[in-house]
Amino acid sequence: MLEFLKCPVVVTAEVNLTVVALAAAGLLSRLWQLAHPRAVVFDEVYYGQYISFYMKRVFFLDDSGPPFGHMLLALGGYMGGFDGNFMWNRIGAEYSPNVPVWSLRLLPALAGALSVPLAYQIVAELHFSHCAAMGAALLMLIENALITQSRLMLLESLLIFFNLLAVLSYLKFSNSQKHSPFSPAWWFWLTLTGVACSCAVGVKYMGVFTYLLVLAVAAVHAWQLIGDKALSHVCVFCHLLARAVALLVLPVVLYLLFFYVHLLLLYRSGPHDQIMSSAFQASLEGGLARITQGQPLEVAFGSQVTLRSVSGKPLPCWLHSHQNTYPMIYENGRGSSHQQQVTCYPFKDVNNWWIVKDPGRHQLVVSSPPRPVRHGDLVQLVHGMTTRFLNTHDVAAPLSPHAQEVSCYIDYNISMPSQNLWRLDIVNRNSDTEIWKTILSEVRFVHLNTSAVLKLSGAHLPDWGFRQLEVVGERVSRGESTVWNVEEHRYGRSQEQREREVELHSPTQVDISRNLSFMARFSELQWRMLTLRSDDSEHKYSSSPLDWVTLDTNIAYWLHPRTSAQIHLLGNVVVWTSAGLATLLYVLLFLWYLLRRRRNIRDLPEDVWLRWLLAGALCVGGWAVNYLPFFLTEKTLFLYHYLPALSFQLLLTPVVLQHVRDHLCRSPLHRSLFSALVVAWFSSACHVSSTLRPLTYGDRSLSPGELQALRWKDSWDILIRKH
Repeated sequence: MLEFLKCPVVVTAEVNLTVVALAAAGLLSRLWQLAHPRAVVFDEVYYGQYISFYMKRVFFLDDSGPPFGHMLLALGGYMGGFDGNFMWNRIGAEYSPNVPVWSLRLLPALAGALSVPLAYQIVAELHFSHCAAMGAALLMLIENALITQSRLMLLESLLIFFNLLAVLSYLKFSNSQKHSPFSPAWWFWLTLTGVACSCAVGVKYMGVFTYLLVLAVAAVHAWQLIGDKALSHVCVFCHLLARAVALLVLPVVLYLLFFYVHLLLLYRSGPHDQIMSSAFQASLEGGLARITQGQPLEVAFGSQVTLRSVSGKPLPCWLHSHQNTYPMIYENGRGSSHQQQVTCYPFKDVNNWWIVKDPGRHQLVVSSPPRPVRHGDLVQLVHGMTTRFLNTHDVAAPLSPHAQEVSCYIDYNISMPSQNLWRLDIVNRNSDTEIWKTILSEVRFVHLNTSAVLKLSGAHLPDWGFRQLEVVGERVSRGESTVWNVEEHRYGRSQEQREREVELHSPTQVDISRNLSFMARFSELQWRMLTLRSDDSEHKYSSSPLDWVTLDTNIAYWLHPRTSAQIHLLGNVVVWTSAGLATLLYVLLFLWYLLRRRRNIRDLPEDVWLRWLLAGALCVGGWAVNYLPFFLTEKTLFLYHYLPALSFQLLLTPVVLQHVRDHLCRSPLHRSLFSALVVAWFSSACHVSSTLRPLTYGDRSLSPGELQALRWKDSWDILIRKH
């Protein structure tokens, strides 16, 4: 021990000053006057609402992406002491003193700043020159659109950061594979690859394409590994197992963890509750849980219930009837039964209550003890307010003539017998003797005489039906639209029964919080997020993917209420044009080399060719997987959707420039001239970045003449106030 104390303890560390300098420059460009403007800027109006929900623990649903990105934004609010009290009601609204603007915008800004050194390291790990790596980092540093997007409470900079981190981590892992497999560094970079991929997907669904790209490259490398005869079978198996755990299992576990924390934090009822199922709503504090607390669990003959459509499309609604009847003659001249209307109503109402009647008894109250309804039992549904029986018959539905009309039976004393028996099918039962349970059971009602299934068609009835949703009987029994569940439930009792029940015991009550597992809540929430269609109406600043490549569009993010200071999402024209040309040149050169290699003409040494291939797979592939899918989407699109794809093009541009200089410029004179052109090109990119700076930071008022001078394209919407 004494000998150990006599020896000095030496710790050595390598610090890449270039990376440190680039990180410092990135921080300066992103954090400069970060709290300006102190007003809601463009999509901060949406993300700010979600942050407030986190602060107040109120459940919400956002179909734009998983919750990890929202939680990171909320973390900024938590660090700044935000209490969630702010009305995010309009773009341009001034923030109140309790809103920590700097803290809320901090994490996106940090992600944008750190993307600069990440770009340097990626190109360096691809084994290109220091100048090429510096070029990629500097392009990331001066690109105006990336600066603007990362200085606001938005998610794109977080997505770009995790995309780049995933690529860098995999390259670090791949390079360490050649020298020290299964070393601590090898495990660290492999694990970090899986973590970064999961975080990218957790920020936005678009992150899944970068994840798939990394998986594809890893699969190719794994295939090559299998063919390496220098490795034993056990060693190959260990390699494949490590990759499977880190790149497949770990991301799935982390993705589930994001939702677990999300649902753990948001335990209170909120404005988005009705989108979810009754069981999900009842698991939240307040809201439906407050209404359903103490309800009987088992539905019995004589129970009074409300029946909610499980599908919730096009709107969450409840089976409903009222005294009005279907018109004798419809607008198209077709006749109806003139029976009492049955609809699905998207609001809680006294006319949503039904009594579950035993066909063999006249009483409309629960017996003592209650006799529960089971799968396969025959029931009659009696409308609580009008006491008429739910019925369907061979008459065409008002808006769905292929299906049967559903009505409440009115005896007109004509040859239309009452056919109001329904067989109860419990869809999610565990056995054929399963009891019908409140909220938990999903059921279908099959009409005994016609075999038609009670179904929500989703069509809105005309004015005579008060624009409520059509309910029909249809023989096709598939789909969520035929499934219902009991939401509110009470036992219909006589006075004597109620007194006796108090003396004895109360029925088993609903406790959804114990019955609904995390996986059940996760599955439902994930499904709703993927299938919920938000309002895709045209926006003033929406654009098509073709507009992005040529920068024919911009977005006015913010305008000062008194001066002409403004912020625009507007790219650096020189950088965007160069990035597009570099991508095109890479593809042409790749095809040219490929054709010549097919003719057994090898223009490049094998190591240079493999390096060229890997750079293209990651950079061109990264651009393609983050850009081309938008041609298939139907949602409203904006220029900022292109930024993750652009970031990969910025990595590619100096790679292509170095390749041209090293392999296409034959003489020293040509290389010198080309280098001079590159310097001139980069100088012009810096000049454009500086020129557009007032629109990037919005910290300076410009005259109408200066604003007009910045409108380099007619399609750019530069806001000019008329005095």
